[in-house]
Amino acid sequence: MKLLKNLIAALALAPTLALAAEGGFPLDKAPDRTTDLAALQNGAKLFVNHCLNCHSASAMRYNRLKDIGLTEDQIKNNLLFTSEKVGDLMKVAMPAKDAKAWFGAVPPDLSVIARAKASEAGTGPDWLYTYLRTFYRDDTRPTGWNNLVFPNVGMPHVLWELQGVNRAKFVEEKDPHDPAKTVEKFVGFEQVRPGKMTPIEYDNAVADLVGYLQWMAEPAQNARKRLGVWVLLYLGFFLVLAWRLNASYWKNVK
Repeated sequence: MKLLKNLIAALALAPTLALAAEGGFPLDKAPDRTTDLAALQNGAKLFVNHCLNCHSASAMRYNRLKDIGLTEDQIKNNLLFTSEKVGDLMKVAMPAKDAKAWFGAVPPDLSVIARAKASEAGTGPDWLYTYLRTFYRDDTRPTGWNNLVFPNVGMPHVLWELQGVNRAKFVEEKDPHDPAKTVEKFVGFEQVRPGKMTPIEYDNAVADLVGYLQWMAEPAQNARKRLGVWVLLYLGFFLVLAWRLNASYWKNVK
């Protein structure tokens, strides 16, 4: 019994421990856009225009975007670069050597980033949603940017033109674990330069992008969930049928 209680406690604390490992910043709940075709299409556009310059999605082909309602002509005219074809994988032309020299590390492949973050922190969409909304200007960093969810991140803020430029405001307070020390506490953002979008528009755009990243990590997830409902209904029907047949078979047996 004691072992069981300890296991339950560990599972309950797992997301908190994982979050603390990334810097301890509280995560905002990401809207679920995985079944909204218009949102997924906008997320795909944002991904191709802003993320695919540095990050590959080598497990995804452009023609799979037909699953979110895009036609082949729409993919060709809006989401492909000159030399690419609809059946190509989503890869970048930037050499890994150059990427490491510029950013300090090769940008990770984003094919399954939502599932990977779900495994690490217990909540992939929330991590991505908060991460993409908490970049701030930091002149001490090589890229000029920092992030509240991922402190000292090597990635620059690729969506800054949409969000604008923010600076983070911190205040010093006593460390609750050691009163002799002080820690910096985040108290809000100060906008230095407005972006092309309002804060609400930007949050919606990020939600669309995160929804697309969720979908891309498993394009068949919605079909799998729908099929799962029918399988459970099928099993439930035959459970009731087997129960009544069993009762009928044994009713005259004393």
